[in-house]
Amino acid sequence: MNLIAAVSLLICSVRGFQQNPPIASTRRLILQTSSHPRILTQQTSLFSSTQTNDSKPKNKRRGNKQYNNKKKRKREVGAGKELKNPDEVITWRCYGIDVYPDDLLDPSLNIDKRKEKRDGSNVPSERSYLTPPVISSLLSRLRIKSEEATDGLPSILQDARVVRRSLDARRRKGSDPKYTYVIDIDLTRQAARNLGLAPQSGKMEILDDKKLKGQDDDIANNAEDSQAKPRIVIVGAGPAGLFCALSLASSGLCTPILLERGQPVETRGKSIGALIHRRCVDPESNFSFGEGGAGTWSDGKLTTRIGRNSGSVRYVLETLVKYGAPERILVEGAPHLGTDNLVRLLRNMREDLRELGGEIHFGTKATKYLIEDGKIRGVEAECVEVNERTKSKLIDSEAREHESFKTFYGDAVVLATGHSARDVYEELYKAGVELEPKGFAVGFRIEHPQRLINEIQYGKDWGGRVFTKRPSTDTVNTEHFEKLSEGTEESHQGTLPVASYRLATDKAFDGEQNRGAYSFCMCPGGQIVPSSTEEGELCINGMSFSNRDSLWANSALVVTVSQDDPILDKYRSHGCLAGLEFQRDIERKAYELGGMNMTVPVRHLLLDIHFNACNIGLFLLTQIFSVGTTIDRLCKWCGVFVYSSVILSTWSYLGTFT
Repeated sequence: MNLIAAVSLLICSVRGFQQNPPIASTRRLILQTSSHPRILTQQTSLFSSTQTNDSKPKNKRRGNKQYNNKKKRKREVGAGKELKNPDEVITWRCYGIDVYPDDLLDPSLNIDKRKEKRDGSNVPSERSYLTPPVISSLLSRLRIKSEEATDGLPSILQDARVVRRSLDARRRKGSDPKYTYVIDIDLTRQAARNLGLAPQSGKMEILDDKKLKGQDDDIANNAEDSQAKPRIVIVGAGPAGLFCALSLASSGLCTPILLERGQPVETRGKSIGALIHRRCVDPESNFSFGEGGAGTWSDGKLTTRIGRNSGSVRYVLETLVKYGAPERILVEGAPHLGTDNLVRLLRNMREDLRELGGEIHFGTKATKYLIEDGKIRGVEAECVEVNERTKSKLIDSEAREHESFKTFYGDAVVLATGHSARDVYEELYKAGVELEPKGFAVGFRIEHPQRLINEIQYGKDWGGRVFTKRPSTDTVNTEHFEKLSEGTEESHQGTLPVASYRLATDKAFDGEQNRGAYSFCMCPGGQIVPSSTEEGELCINGMSFSNRDSLWANSALVVTVSQDDPILDKYRSHGCLAGLEFQRDIERKAYELGGMNMTVPVRHLLLDIHFNACNIGLFLLTQIFSVGTTIDRLCKWCGVFVYSSVILSTWSYLGTFT
């Protein structure tokens, strides 16, 4: 098999992932699915099983008989300690409900959902995923006979809701991929005793109010006199800034004033078009700056590692659905919005924020922070003209009073500026604000045919069951697997989503030391886009539309750089901003290497792996990058430490697929 893999420059990882990376403590490269690890490892029973004769000492047979009879009596209905509130309804969270794709056929389709749509009503996603095969697997786990369920759920269960669905693509001993569900069930305390349910962390849990809690009750629905409301200035209209403003406005306790240096989403698209087609970089409105932040034109993956089933995460997802996101994100284990959905969603969110009393100022770049007596009092900003379109009309900045400079005073200032706003950190540094450097990551973006990733993840027998609803893409994938399985009959009817992957190792040797290397922002069925924010610099990112129907997959592949890394020694004169200067330097070198016209330098990865071809020009077939590509030696500008680490960290995953 010929693998066409392109390595393109990626510096956006320095900007987009400043946290400590998820490096695995293992000597080999680890391949994981995008599903939640905790969900995927729940393979044991949810019940505390009764001890059997085989587990007791065999020389105490009489004792064993009495022991078993005693346990049997306790399992009888109503036996044991009397319940205080037997009719009280409680919610149990059940993990590890497995269903195979062939049983689902179409996992997103439900007969009841289609009926409800014909009737003109709407079925919530948490119930539309509760298909008969899922219910059957749930009843099996609860040890309820399926014939007891007359109309979907048995009478002992008052309600059931799908909280999360993930795909476990690990092929243990040749097993098929399977969907793993997390389901909440409502039943009385007496019913729980009758079923013998026992709480087990990560398997079967009783939910309390804290786990179901979303917004902070202290700030929700507490409207006060508008005359006494404090004013909170928020700098940056990315996800953090927008949700901060919405939460404050919804509370009624204060007035949020949201400042965004970029343009509203409808005008921002024109700036991005100029970058792609005319190679013109607008430093204030681009793939990184503007309404919605970098994620608006960078995929919209919803990733969290802080309790994916918690109430706070649920609140964020429900808010996105309220403003136009597809309901499936409430259930999917790896929720994805897609750039096409985000444009409409952000406009709805903006209008609601204003109706709640919040202010939004686009084209407003914070240039100075007013600090008096150790406290911040406000922000000075530079303003440019803005054209904003609402649902009903076009708001032209020329029709409003326009000021080139304006000061916004507030009782507090929230900085939600993201990693790309270097000038913010430089201004804070000059103002004497204490800053602390932290580690980051730098590397490339790697690109592969999506059909190859489908094959690696799902195997030859399941890879052909991936469908995107785009005929040309699905035809290419189907023909690829027909050739691989020529002469054998297709045995599966279920469908699978386009495959993704995650790689991590802490044994990527750079010639002097081992470094952490990992994949980041993997975009199945996606494309590569330019994300430069300044003239004379080159940076790229990846994205996918909601259907993920491109022929290509791409991912960042990066290595770690600690705050005391020797690679930063030449930049130490910049103090705690040494990492930012390193970023600037490496992006400038990439710009020069590409021909100083926004063309991206690329390499053929597998030939470099097999022949150590760091200085050999190679003909490259790849997805046509929107601004253009050129073949050159990446290691001569990024440093051998980055290139060598990336090459070694991909060997075990891709090296055998040539």
